[in-house]
Amino acid sequence: IKNEIRTIYRKKRNVLTAQERAKLDDLLLIQFQKFKLPFITILLSYWPIEENNEPDAHLFTDYLEFKNPDLLVAYPKTDFIINEMEAVFTNEETEFIKNEYNIYEPESGNRMAPSDIDMILVPLLAFDKKGYRVGYGKGFYDKYLVNCRKDCIKAGFSYFDPVDEISDKDDFDVPLDLCITPQSVYVF
Repeated sequence: IKNEIRTIYRKKRNVLTAQERAKLDDLLLIQFQKFKLPFITILLSYWPIEENNEPDAHLFTDYLEFKNPDLLVAYPKTDFIINEMEAVFTNEETEFIKNEYNIYEPESGNRMAPSDIDMILVPLLAFDKKGYRVGYGKGFYDKYLVNCRKDCIKAGFSYFDPVDEISDKDDFDVPLDLCITPQSVYVF
């Protein structure tokens, strides 16, 4: 059940030291580099929430930018009143501000249509063997992902292996296409 999984995996992440997380991030990056991706021109990344001990998405974004110096990168900007997010283009000059949920978001920038995105790095707390994930419970990403192209690659990163199954999936939940762990790449 999502709430139980959410609680368990928050605790599992919270006991990791900064040194342990740095090592796991390196292992995640190595697995990611081994995976053969198609050419990506537009990426929706996210700023990891330090307080939640999230995997360092900056490493994966930087790697993709290294592979493609012309990569266009966007970050989510969230509207908590209507519970929706949008993708905003960023560059070296983009100012990021922390919202009320401790999430860094671009202060301003041009909006990108979900149909333009080639790959999305999707935050998660846990995932199952079918690619469904447990996030933080607001459904922002699932609402967004449903509007993306079918060939848009939805990738997650987890310090931990998958759970067998998330039994209380919602009809609107969108599975990942792949999830990277320190030991493996799961393709769904």
